[in-house]
Amino acid sequence: MRLRRALLIASAIPALFLTTACSGGPADSEGKKPEPSRKSTQSAQEKESAEAKRLGTLDTPALEEVVLTGTVAGMEAKKIAKAEVEAGRDMDADRKECRPLASMIGGFTHITPVATAHRSLQSAKATEATVGSMWLASHSEQNATRVMDELGAAVTACPKGFKTLGLTYGKVEKLPAPELGAQAVAYRITGDIGKQKVPMTYTVVREGGVIAAFYGVNMLDPENAAIPEAVVKAQLDRL
Repeated sequence: MRLRRALLIASAIPALFLTTACSGGPADSEGKKPEPSRKSTQSAQEKESAEAKRLGTLDTPALEEVVLTGTVAGMEAKKIAKAEVEAGRDMDADRKECRPLASMIGGFTHITPVATAHRSLQSAKATEATVGSMWLASHSEQNATRVMDELGAAVTACPKGFKTLGLTYGKVEKLPAPELGAQAVAYRITGDIGKQKVPMTYTVVREGGVIAAFYGVNMLDPENAAIPEAVVKAQLDRL
């Protein structure tokens, strides 16, 4: 029963963030965003693919080919609905130096990527309480390096946390980063969700121009909430 409750709380956390992020968003006269036409969608994809080719990085179809799907190293990876993904875009912090951390909470890098691919993550074992998500973000290698540098700087600059979209994150702790990829950063952020203190663990790795970010939460064992390194390595091996 305790495990089930922990999983329900943990799985609801991203939804709380997204609901808050959506609360002030624009809509058309009927409260719905107009659906893009097939022609405009195709045109946008063509532009994205051309930009990815120019920068020597991956577009959305290429990311979808390499992002984790199915059961990998004991975790189940499932595609996230586009509307849920987009709800977290452009999250900002009340302190400029903390913006890279706020963007990661929203599921994006603070520097606009060329393309992204998102997955939810949950342990394949019913006895494990860790849940979370992961995403790939493609950039030029120069911008990807900048993302990692500025994210690492934010972890150092924001130990007492920050606020974003009405939510408070009261603590940021640097954690040992895995020796994977060209660069890696690991940290824990403690969020205040109502009366609940929720520690969220992030592992972010760069391989070339692609950022692979992993978010994990475990309400029963917060100190061991990181997505397993085997999952991170399995993703990097696909890039």
